[in-house]
Amino acid sequence: MGAQVVERVFPPDLRERLDRSVRLAAPPLTGPLDAPEAVAALAEAEILVTGWDCPPLTREVLDTAPRLKAVIHAAGSVRPIVTDAVWERGLLVSSAADANAGPVVAYTLAAITFAAKGALATAAAYATAWPGFTERDGADGRTVGIIGASRIGRRVIEALRADDAGYRVLLCDPYVDAGEAARLGAERVSLAELCRRSTIVSVHAPLLPETRGMLSAEMLALVPDGGTVINTARGALVDNEALAVECSAGRLSAYLDVTWPEPLPSGHPLLGLPNVLVTPHVAGAQGSEVRRLGVFAVEEVERVVSGLELRGGTGRGDMARVA
Repeated sequence: MGAQVVERVFPPDLRERLDRSVRLAAPPLTGPLDAPEAVAALAEAEILVTGWDCPPLTREVLDTAPRLKAVIHAAGSVRPIVTDAVWERGLLVSSAADANAGPVVAYTLAAITFAAKGALATAAAYATAWPGFTERDGADGRTVGIIGASRIGRRVIEALRADDAGYRVLLCDPYVDAGEAARLGAERVSLAELCRRSTIVSVHAPLLPETRGMLSAEMLALVPDGGTVINTARGALVDNEALAVECSAGRLSAYLDVTWPEPLPSGHPLLGLPNVLVTPHVAGAQGSEVRRLGVFAVEEVERVVSGLELRGGTGRGDMARVA
């Protein structure tokens, strides 16, 4: 992982805890995996703990690690590092996606709350027209459309249904049938119906060939006037140019933690609109939250050593459904 990542995710106390379960190679690998020091360390490695900025684990890399049994990823998605060779070798793979999900859920719920209250519009009008009390219905009667019953999407649904705010929840996910959606607390619908009926649309799907651009100009046009789009998943799931047109017209608002491209070029219309909030991919673990990724990874290493099932276990079949 990157040198700065090591210091943030694995502070001294966590490295000391890790050193009690395994013999750590020192120093941590923070550069190319074909460098001499990396090749020497990989030759002895049985467990590889990875993180942000880790190069892909190609067949050539794995050929230098004949004793490797497990890859413990102290971050969310394993897509940037796993290759077919990882699965062909039968390696155990774990992701700290669950540990990273909590902050994203919190960010999403905050954005939904702001959207329901019309926070961007009233904030933009604050300096010139104090609105005072209005007859906005807030969250009452609001319909939230969740695209993707991912670990984050499911937790957002759970939080919305546990609230007394009166949210109705729609769900679009091809892997979830009507019965399971009902058990989650949502109504299963098509993407087009979700867009037509939702005043708030929140994206939680993985980026796959078939999901790229799924919130297209056609779909965005179905969202009712005054609706809001929230994206904390992957920027390429949304047609950002079409969204900019809708937001520039004042018809829709948006809370975007991810965009495509990322970052948006200087002067992009989404960056200057009063009804759009763009944040630089900060919904996931940040600051003191990052430590939880290290804790999760250390606990997974302890499970490997003890022969226990991994909490964050990820298999080849999951790649078609995870971010």
